[in-house]
Amino acid sequence: MSKKTDVIVVGAGMAGLSCALTLQSAGLDVVVLEAGDRCGGRVQSDRLDGYILDRGFQIYLTAYPEGKRFLDYDKLNFKKFYPGAIVRKDGRFHRVADPLRSPKDIFATLTSPLGKPADKVKVACLQKQLQMESIEDIFDKPECTTYEVLRREGFSRQMIDDFFKPFLGGIFLERDLKTSSHVFEFVFKMLALGDNVLPEQGMQAIPDQLAARLKDGTIEYGQKVEAVKDGSVVLASGKKRSAKVIVLATEQTTALKLLHKEIQANYCSQTSLYFSSDEAPLKEPCLVLNGDGDGYVNNVVVLSNVSPAYAPPGKALTVVSCVGDPPVGDAELENLIRQEMEEWFGASVKGWKHLRTYRVRYSLPAQSPTARNSTFRSYQADENLYLCGDYLETGSINGALKSGRTVASKILSEIFTKVG
Repeated sequence: MSKKTDVIVVGAGMAGLSCALTLQSAGLDVVVLEAGDRCGGRVQSDRLDGYILDRGFQIYLTAYPEGKRFLDYDKLNFKKFYPGAIVRKDGRFHRVADPLRSPKDIFATLTSPLGKPADKVKVACLQKQLQMESIEDIFDKPECTTYEVLRREGFSRQMIDDFFKPFLGGIFLERDLKTSSHVFEFVFKMLALGDNVLPEQGMQAIPDQLAARLKDGTIEYGQKVEAVKDGSVVLASGKKRSAKVIVLATEQTTALKLLHKEIQANYCSQTSLYFSSDEAPLKEPCLVLNGDGDGYVNNVVVLSNVSPAYAPPGKALTVVSCVGDPPVGDAELENLIRQEMEEWFGASVKGWKHLRTYRVRYSLPAQSPTARNSTFRSYQADENLYLCGDYLETGSINGALKSGRTVASKILSEIFTKVG
């Protein structure tokens, strides 16, 4: 009789990979079943005619503690964004620099019409305050919404509307700033401590690096799990696979379905359109925000300015991102986006070539205090049946990595105490 697998991990996203790595390094026999043809979950990239298209615009924050634990930053060859943003407001572009990381642009930031000069000073003060607080202290505070904490810190409504709503809206994928103050302060701390970057070869390089550290054959692709029952998983093919422990490392909607939980998974969506052009509409590796709050565009980045590898030589790659899933078809959305971009960058936009549109329905778990407290957020679903995913921590790569490591540690301490 063949030896029973110690752990089956369902899903080769960031949480599943960190879980499998932690368990395997402790000496366990681990199998990862992945429905798709590659690892990464929501962190994936496609290649098209020499362009790298991340499946939904994403940025990595180098200060993530779990990233430092699991990733080799040097091999990812990170390329940095400008520390700040350019905001489109009332027909003009205005610079808002990180006062601690780009002191040369402090004057331009202070004199911009976005918010009040005192607001810019408050940004630096909040950064300094959060740098000194531990992550544990941040999550131990009383919880409120991001909007409430910004008002409590004294930011003007103008600064919130012109800057924070598009900036944080692009991070949390909701512009009402209902996201938990815990999540906001954690992210703002990470922004203050590190750089905003892209891997030179696209976001797919991050999960690929983790997968390469697993033993050959650990991940089995094209293995969709349809059911979980009595220590076994049933695949779409009808085949049954058994293990001492099963970990559901899928997105929350899939996990709830497999658990037959009649609980609504709250999530946030994003839509990203990729365009190629002969000339870049901007020369800087900078995030450009819609400070007017109208139209579908939330933010724009010339990705090839950040990492030239994102586009073939002599070409530029621009991504235009929308918060949510616009209620129009792809062709109509492209036309509307082009109209908005012509207002921003002029007639040259007519020469842009549309490459692809990604509508990422489940891009992040909803992270308002209400959503975080009302959804199913337990690491253990049943005896020898566990869960991991960013919805159990924070909606981020860091949260996914942490959840995988946390559930692996629970499994090792509760079930396999004599292994390793």
